[in-house]
Amino acid sequence: MTDATELRRRTQELLAAYPPASTDRLDFLRARFDAGLAWVHYPEGLGGLGAPRSLQAVVDAELEAAGAPDNDPRRIGIGLGMAAPTILRYGTEEQKQRYLRPLWVGEEVWCQLFSEPGAGSDLAALGTRAVREGDDWIVNGQKVWTSSAHLARWAILIARTDPDVPKHQGITYFLCDMTDPGVEVRPLRQITGEAEFNEVFLTDVRIPDARRLGEVGDGWRVAQTTLNNERVAIGGMRLPREGGMIGPVSKTWRERPELRTHDLHQRLLKLWVEAEVARLTGERLRQQLVAGQPGPEGAGMKLAFARLNQEISGLEVELLGEEGLLYDDWTMRRPELVDFTGRDAGYRYLRSKGNSIEGGTSEILLNIVAERVLGLPAEPRTDKDVAWKDLAR
Repeated sequence: MTDATELRRRTQELLAAYPPASTDRLDFLRARFDAGLAWVHYPEGLGGLGAPRSLQAVVDAELEAAGAPDNDPRRIGIGLGMAAPTILRYGTEEQKQRYLRPLWVGEEVWCQLFSEPGAGSDLAALGTRAVREGDDWIVNGQKVWTSSAHLARWAILIARTDPDVPKHQGITYFLCDMTDPGVEVRPLRQITGEAEFNEVFLTDVRIPDARRLGEVGDGWRVAQTTLNNERVAIGGMRLPREGGMIGPVSKTWRERPELRTHDLHQRLLKLWVEAEVARLTGERLRQQLVAGQPGPEGAGMKLAFARLNQEISGLEVELLGEEGLLYDDWTMRRPELVDFTGRDAGYRYLRSKGNSIEGGTSEILLNIVAERVLGLPAEPRTDKDVAWKDLAR
């Protein structure tokens, strides 16, 4: 069994064979993957050693101390947090070997083609169609709110393959090459002035059946793995104390006493405590992941993340007064990363409005927590047993 001592030994061997100071960044990352030190809980041959997930921190600490490069996890977050665990669970051996290494190294960026103009909160109502033609599927439809589509080589895609069954049953999950003919990416300009999101049009896109993930018609179940991991990735990210949104406002409070009022002091204390509770809860949730796949509890973390970001950024704008309304960059940009802490308070306030939509709307996540975590009665649903083609749209 691989333990911490063995992982330290393997890490030191990697560093000796590929000194970070003199090794090309990608070459080092490829060697790290091949040594099983990318994500140690993955199987051998797929970047891991079958070790407990908790031991990843041992490897990361050794590599950080040696000045080794990381794989820029924020840039490839959709691949790491959503595509990879889904491919690992449902992919064929050929798919795992083909996609996981370039995904983790960062050679190939991924995006998510799930939401549609008429199927956001009610994702199972999606209308993008995939029709079988020999060994291929012909896909037509439109997706929206797609982060990183302008950068991505690959996409995880769900499409309707059987309109004659209820909406949750007729969906299939695919891996879509974003460079294929018929894939068109258009920017969506946000309230921040940026175009971090996109809409994607799919016109007669041909996807080989070999790029189907899971069984035909089982796409909703496969997608649940993606969505559960997404919510953990968004709401349960590892942060230091005063990491995230609470950091900048706390720093401003300490450095600018002339802005302080009693009311703002009380609100800041309350939000600071809540942010720390959320951080520690996220740590516990990650420890639970050691035992298996993420469950619906991640929805609660994502809910807390959205509410806290919006309340903290609102408090920061009030604290700064007129200065908090300033925002120095309204130019149309296509950012690779969303940077919450390195920008103006005005940017944080505007961008945080999207937190209650992306990764599942807060209203839908409240239903998930109520039904799947607390065991409360489900809301009445009249469309569960109706064929998708017969639903009102």
